Amino acid sequence: MGETTPAVPQLILGCLPALAAAATVTWTLARRRTAAHTRLARPTVACALLSLASTAAATAHTGSALKLMDAVLLLPLIAAVARWSPRRELRLAIPLAALAVAAWPVPLVHAGFLERAGAASFWLLPALAAAALGGYPRHVEQRRRTAVAEARRAQRLQLSRDLHDFVAHDISGIVVQAQAARFLAPTDPGQAVLALERIEKAGLNALEAMDRTMHLLDGDQEPASTSHHPPGIAQLPTLLDDFAALSGTEVRLQLPPGAADAFALAAPEAGALAYRIVAEALTNIHRHAPGTPRAEVRLSPTPTGVELCVTNEPPGTPSSHRPTGLRRRGGRGIAALTEDVQARGGSLTAGPLDEGGWCLTAVLPLPAAPAKESREPKESKRSTVPEKPENPK
Repeated sequence: MGETTPAVPQLILGCLPALAAAATVTWTLARRRTAAHTRLARPTVACALLSLASTAAATAHTGSALKLMDAVLLLPLIAAVARWSPRRELRLAIPLAALAVAAWPVPLVHAGFLERAGAASFWLLPALAAAALGGYPRHVEQRRRTAVAEARRAQRLQLSRDLHDFVAHDISGIVVQAQAARFLAPTDPGQAVLALERIEKAGLNALEAMDRTMHLLDGDQEPASTSHHPPGIAQLPTLLDDFAALSGTEVRLQLPPGAADAFALAAPEAGALAYRIVAEALTNIHRHAPGTPRAEVRLSPTPTGVELCVTNEPPGTPSSHRPTGLRRRGGRGIAALTEDVQARGGSLTAGPLDEGGWCLTAVLPLPAAPAKESREPKESKRSTVPEKPENPK
């Protein structure tokens, strides 16, 4: 009788882990989902250490029911710690609690090492299942947070690129035209008025770009009017006209017949990207090569899409009547455009020409290449001299 009846100290040691685990589970359920759940790791470590101490002091006939209750109560604590506790704390709490669950039947097994290891491995499975049950929602939530952060980052990058590609281009034109108007006003008021008209046009374009950006931030997938659509290939002639009037550079546009329609029907996003590339190239010409006499924008069909090339001759002697005040430091315009082009499966390179000047080349893949009925590209020259309407007679 004395061999089968547990001693009082062993009963107390067997009761303590079960009572501690029961109290911790009850406290967790009473708190529901609060910040207190993030502090479960330390109570779980204490319960696990008490359970391991009780297991080490147990005999074959001591407290088996209490040990089973203790092991069962540790399982929800493992799941709760895996779900809510900080990572630096759960790295200690979960292994200790899993070890306590796996070790409780070892003193009750009357066999060799393999049988005891088998019993411990069998009870390790519920502990691992509890950890997985608590860790899976945590993993799903982390993936959701990562996806939201990536979406926000992509939106910020898109906003930054829109501001750089459209608004900065127009603001640069406004600054230069304002400087020219101030310089020309005393001697040539007519040219000053024309500069003010160009300032007004550039300001309206900048406001339109800001409007498109606000629609992007609002999440509008279908803008209410066509004015909210980004400019594309069809707007290139207007862009070149504005640049020629602003800089005094003669710009030649070589555009295959039907290219604008092909872009609009097959890949409007590629058309908007081509417009951004040309706008960035022209802005860089104006900033870094003022006084260049000629530039050329050429779109050439390829078997899989279109090649866009923007070149400029080396600048001559800068005109003495054109003030300069734009910043000359480099930005991320070309780098950001390169990322966008590569994301579409194309390529973008920029570098100096052997004979002087600069060349920017982009290859844009299209679902359907521009029409090739005519091999002779249409050419149009953009100059600073506005065309005078014929006077009716």
